[in-house]
Amino acid sequence: MTEGNKQISVLIAGCRNNERNSQKELYQLLRGYAMKICYRYQNHAEEVEEIMNEGFLKLFKNIHQFDEARHADINVALKGWFKRILINTCIDHYRKNATYLNGKPVSEETENIADRTETGADKLSYKDIVEAIRELSPAYRTVFNLFVIEGLKHEEIAGQLNISVGASKSNLSKARENLRKILLKKNEVKTYVESFR
Repeated sequence: MTEGNKQISVLIAGCRNNERNSQKELYQLLRGYAMKICYRYQNHAEEVEEIMNEGFLKLFKNIHQFDEARHADINVALKGWFKRILINTCIDHYRKNATYLNGKPVSEETENIADRTETGADKLSYKDIVEAIRELSPAYRTVFNLFVIEGLKHEEIAGQLNISVGASKSNLSKARENLRKILLKKNEVKTYVESFR
């Protein structure tokens, strides 16, 4: 067992015994990772912090279910397990707060729009793309992240968010369209600024 795995294993054992110091160390170790996951689904710092902390509470409450003996790299396995907890916590938060789609109640009309693939502007940086995703509405951002980043199918997304498959496809289509518009606008501004250099 590597030194890093030993440290994680000791922290997990401490967390199982509700030792505050172990919980604090594990929190500090995973905090940055957790923030990145939560920011995919929420762009308000206060809500990200709230979701992240709720995810940590679930981690500490269910740490006894994590079996580090089954994994060669405990750190990677723990992060993967925790990622699933965080994503589910983000989904739960979305469900509690999403009764409207872009300020309008979800209706049959919004569920029957077909999905179509769009491409982004190649000149934009990773940072520009991440910022653009954060500008999407919560409904669009959540479906976009679950489909594109997490690799879930529309049926799985619909089940997770308690929406129809059509609504999932519609939200993805609209997310892509809005993302394309945001990225094109960013690209135009970037090109304009570069023309003065």
